[in-house]
Amino acid sequence: MGAENSNWHSELSYDQWAALSVSGLRPSARYKHASAVFDDKLYISGGSRNGRYLSDIQVLDLKTLAWSPLKLKVEKNADNSKDSLAGEILPPTSGHSMFKWGNKLLLLGGHSKNVSDSITVWFIDLESNQCGILETSGKVPLARGGQSVTLVGSRLIMFGGEDRQRRLLNDIHVLDLETMVWDVLETKQTPPAPRFDHTAAVHSERYLLIFCGCSHSIFFNDLHVLDLQTMEWSQPQIQGSTVTSRAGHSGITIDENWYIVGGGDNRSGACETLLLNMSTLVVSVLASVNGRDPLASEGLSVSSVLLDGEKILITFGGYNGTYNNEVYVMRPKPRNSPHPKIFQSPAAAAAAASVTAAYALTKSGKLDLSEAEDSDIKVVEENGSQRDLLSEINAVKEEKVVLEAALEEIKAENSSLKGKIEDTATTYADLSKELQSVQGQLVTERSRCAKLEAQIAELHNMLESLPSLEEEVKLLRNQKSALDRDMELASSVQRQKSGGVWKWIAG
Repeated sequence: MGAENSNWHSELSYDQWAALSVSGLRPSARYKHASAVFDDKLYISGGSRNGRYLSDIQVLDLKTLAWSPLKLKVEKNADNSKDSLAGEILPPTSGHSMFKWGNKLLLLGGHSKNVSDSITVWFIDLESNQCGILETSGKVPLARGGQSVTLVGSRLIMFGGEDRQRRLLNDIHVLDLETMVWDVLETKQTPPAPRFDHTAAVHSERYLLIFCGCSHSIFFNDLHVLDLQTMEWSQPQIQGSTVTSRAGHSGITIDENWYIVGGGDNRSGACETLLLNMSTLVVSVLASVNGRDPLASEGLSVSSVLLDGEKILITFGGYNGTYNNEVYVMRPKPRNSPHPKIFQSPAAAAAAASVTAAYALTKSGKLDLSEAEDSDIKVVEENGSQRDLLSEINAVKEEKVVLEAALEEIKAENSSLKGKIEDTATTYADLSKELQSVQGQLVTERSRCAKLEAQIAELHNMLESLPSLEEEVKLLRNQKSALDRDMELASSVQRQKSGGVWKWIAG
């Protein structure tokens, strides 16, 4: 996709990732950076590479597809004692959060060598490029990295993370952006286990969703929901595709749909791009890549931009054995929003129950929808008021269409799962045979090792007795030398005696 085509997004296929051809000097490869979109431009902030924290701001113009660095200015009259670090305006930071607020980008959290015991909120004014610190008050939370930060109206809701002492957190803090006052949210029921490198999203301005993440030893594949009105935690079951454990993934919401990309478990990257409908909590696999693809990376970012009335997903960076600086884009297929089924008030739940009952009557043949549409049937409620059953029937019809579509998706998913199960069974059988063979070889090798160990022990004993043998050999040599001398002396005496006798006889 060339940079010369300003209408490049119209050429994208639905629900498929494509590498974006860009111009200009690309940002250095990195992961655990932060990203945000403002005025058709993608902003990339900080991150980490080879254990070194980064502090630069890079900008990709999504009209011209050209990269350029953003040169920041220190805010006038700013207290430089707070933000000076080796002459840099923004401190090098990794695992932080960044989002748009008005004409500013706000940055907070993350790990940095800049010593701070509490969360600092930085701002970048995108009209003047000035940068500085926003003063906050109230119950300011501990400094941390790998947290999630979600914008709900004019409030920032921060969950979890890992503090400077590597302690894992599962607390909830809220920052009112109009007053810049921090507060702690007290919750009920069982909260998620302490974690970091998770993702969060908000549904209907009321429900905060926390998805996956990790501790120091566990990678999670769970979903937790906090009702921001009742402040109660719950852990609903996810329907649809199996969710593998992951951390370091990234997510972005479009209407009721939550797109989740990348992540991994320190052994392999998550290859599936997931689509989680936040009303029904049904997960489906939108796209898949191979394990070494940049989209199967930890610490990548995903954002969305509105181009010509259409939302486009954009990813950047990540780490999957190598650091990446590629840009990938996806054009999500427009999706109809089903009626909410998971997050309902008690009154809505009672209404849903009556709709379900009406639907059951249609299935049993006791209620004819075609006849009911032309009637004026009224249902008298407990409070004496009446309601039109026809609206309920229409709702049942709509619900039926949604259920039928969901059923088709489930059938397709079941078919896919059956194929995977058959492949897994075949692989398991092959591996079992291979394991038996290896176990037989292992028994033989163990026997051989035992024999070798016995031989080694015997040789070791022989080596230990070698010095005494050498002494005996030396002693025997000395005795042999002495014996040789005695024999030679005896032979010499014998010769002398024999010579004297012959001499006497001759005389």
